[in-house]
Amino acid sequence: MEQPQSGNGGAEAVLNLEPSSSISIAYHSLFGPHDDLILLELDEKLLPDILQQRITLRGQPDEDAVLCTGSKTYGIKFVGNSNSIFLIPPSDRTEFCENSLDCKRKDDDQQGVASVIKVAPGNMELVEVAPRLDKLKLLLSENPYTFQEDLEMEDLEVVEKGNTGLYKWDDLVEKVQASDEELRSELQALSAAEIGGYWRIVDVKYMDTILRMLLHNSVINDWSLDALNEDEVVSMLESDGYPLKLAHHCLYVYGNKVDENLGRQVWKLDERRVCVHFAREILKEGKRKMESFMKEWKQKIPEGMQASFDMLEGEVLTERLGVETWIRAFSVSSLPSSPAERFSILFRERPKWEWKDLQPYIRDLSVPGLSSEGLLLKYTRRTQPTQDAEPVFSAR
Repeated sequence: MEQPQSGNGGAEAVLNLEPSSSISIAYHSLFGPHDDLILLELDEKLLPDILQQRITLRGQPDEDAVLCTGSKTYGIKFVGNSNSIFLIPPSDRTEFCENSLDCKRKDDDQQGVASVIKVAPGNMELVEVAPRLDKLKLLLSENPYTFQEDLEMEDLEVVEKGNTGLYKWDDLVEKVQASDEELRSELQALSAAEIGGYWRIVDVKYMDTILRMLLHNSVINDWSLDALNEDEVVSMLESDGYPLKLAHHCLYVYGNKVDENLGRQVWKLDERRVCVHFAREILKEGKRKMESFMKEWKQKIPEGMQASFDMLEGEVLTERLGVETWIRAFSVSSLPSSPAERFSILFRERPKWEWKDLQPYIRDLSVPGLSSEGLLLKYTRRTQPTQDAEPVFSAR
């Protein structure tokens, strides 16, 4: 390679190179390591997001950074190159010139010379990964919204002074490694609500109190749980002392909007969500005999709703102790989203799982590029005593 030149050609000399032809290269006058210049290899479908600056890098100093578009998350890894890759800057970029005259100089002797400013040891690659959302659950669980906060009638200034464990949207974006779309989807899955500018999980006991009041009001006012008028429900809950925001949130958590006509919004309580709520309330005290549990469960659910044990898939485990069947809480929502951690906990809970029991606890796992069958092959060992027998899965 030729020695550094003060008036070298730029990338244009290489881009315009004819097939089967050659070009001389020389050290750029600013040749060096240039650690701020990194090659990035990416799929063509990501190019518009990159060029239009619709991407962000997310992660804390102690985390491996991820790149996020509006809807997906990508892991970043460095891949070394066995061959030398020369980086040649454009000739008209002033940041690569020692002075303004360098960029304007047209030296005929250097028109066929490309100036190398850096030798790249490798490049960064993007690999689509599952969003790292377990941290979101931990953050929101630090300070759930409780009934006590309403009793104290804390205003925003008080909250701002003691906002430990409280996070606004921008705080979550900064701390959680997920795209905006994935983050919003998980907030919805966690039944989080934005209260006073902060995203909060509402305390389970408080939500239970609001739901029970809604059901009580429905009996008193002869409301159909399949056609609840939003204005009437919210107004009545407000008169009972519950904040407007949480009255709406109760409908959102336990119901579905079924009609909107002439400004009148109608909701239907979701039978499964309501029944699962009362099952959780019963089992939070510990395991119960199946017969006793089913009797109390059917007594607690609202009139007109039918409790079915199938509703509790991914919520409970059963076991036989002598002639009795016992049931206890074991919710998929409490498990980590990392497949390795998820399977580790499952096999600590039970060394062997039948497929009908295992499936509810892994069907929500999502690993880009890996199917459910691939997950099972990677983390489990399948045995089947006979061709007609149910397959049994154990730790690999």
